[in-house]
Amino acid sequence: MNIAIFCGSSSGNSPLFTQAAQALAHSMAARDIGLVYGGGRVGLMGVVADAMLSAGGNVIGIIPQSLADKELAHQDLSELHIVADMHERKASMAERADAFIALPGGAGTLEEIFEAWTWAQLGLHNKPCGFLNVDAYYDKLLSFIDGMVAQGFMKATYREMLQVDTQPEALLNALQHYQPPVMKWANPTAV
Repeated sequence: MNIAIFCGSSSGNSPLFTQAAQALAHSMAARDIGLVYGGGRVGLMGVVADAMLSAGGNVIGIIPQSLADKELAHQDLSELHIVADMHERKASMAERADAFIALPGGAGTLEEIFEAWTWAQLGLHNKPCGFLNVDAYYDKLLSFIDGMVAQGFMKATYREMLQVDTQPEALLNALQHYQPPVMKWANPTAV
């Protein structure tokens, strides 16, 4: 099993973010779960890759040429794939991953996990998507998503697709036992 991790190219202001990235990586390596990630050596991306490598885990990095040209690519990975652009990066990550986790990050992190989650809602894949909610980082976002359900823009079933936990082990358990709902377009009244 491989899990794609989306996370910041910065480490954030709290040491809890770094500690959580390291703990998740160690838990994944202990379960023989491989890491697929954006291939960078900086921020939480670098932290999670380094922690996986130090724990003996398999790390596949996928980075666009433009970022590799800026010397942001991690050179010590199990595999490093340099691709043409961000679209190819995301497609390649999705193809290699069996699940997706968002650690704390910025707009790119959100864009990546939301795309994976949207693809699952549309039935393009049945892979679980999760948030490691470190130090309540995603509380407001999750509340906003709950508002989408309350306002009728999303069925509760699709909100429930998101696996959320504050602890790496519990989140990994949820992802490994995930059962996808019926595909969105199987029911013409679905929102």
